[in-house]
Amino acid sequence: MVRFYHCNHSVLDIERSCAFYAEQFGLRVMRQLTAYEGALRLAFLGNDASDFRLELTWNRDRKTPYALGEKEFHVAFYTDSYDALLQKHKAAGIVVLEEPELRLYFVEDPDGYRVEVVELPVRP
Repeated sequence: MVRFYHCNHSVLDIERSCAFYAEQFGLRVMRQLTAYEGALRLAFLGNDASDFRLELTWNRDRKTPYALGEKEFHVAFYTDSYDALLQKHKAAGIVVLEEPELRLYFVEDPDGYRVEVVELPVRP
């Protein structure tokens, strides 16, 4: 059996990124690792709704932003409170693309990664 585990974002400030995902999406640090005499730190963020994790990787020697290409790679969240979350993110000034007809939008995290928010489909 193979199951999804995590996707990774490399970040310049792990505390700032953990705070962003906690504030904007309610994620908390589920596991942390430090290696190479503190030169590498990992934080696995998640919640009780899923076993899937967002891994944040911090490298002490990295001082410049990561190249994110065309920003087509992203992590996405479903929500059953779409309108409220959209208003929260608009108020925070982090919405970068909105597709009202599709009931989805994108925000950008502190390192420039795009995060998609999708309305949870109503099941018959």
